[in-house]
Amino acid sequence: MSRAHHQQGGAPSQRMLRVAELIRHTLSDLLSRSIVNDPVLEGHVITVPDVRMSPDLKLATAFVMPLGGKDINSVIEALDRHKKFLRSEIAQRIHLRFAPDIRFKADESFDYGDKIDALLASPQVRRDLDATHTETQKAAD
Repeated sequence: MSRAHHQQGGAPSQRMLRVAELIRHTLSDLLSRSIVNDPVLEGHVITVPDVRMSPDLKLATAFVMPLGGKDINSVIEALDRHKKFLRSEIAQRIHLRFAPDIRFKADESFDYGDKIDALLASPQVRRDLDATHTETQKAAD
């Protein structure tokens, strides 16, 4: 069984992580320098918090979010319109055997973080945390 096939179900390999980080850094640089001429992209500051690679390194999924989180759908549509240009720019800057195809998705990690914060602030969790804290103090005394 090949290593790439073996990695599909498990954690990403070091090479996948390294290539993903190179692409994330390059994509962030391209977007911050406004190299892409598009009115939608020029009107937004776009962050690229994560890029995930397929095991064969031929597909990169870039998770993007405009600052403030507004107009995410129009930003992704604009990035999709320019994905060939971005792919060629990335290929020129990163020397890989194959330039990966790029897919853009909305980064939902901020929403997930907000959901966790809301759960931790809920009365039930607050009650349990306070009870645990009280028990810990009694045991320490």
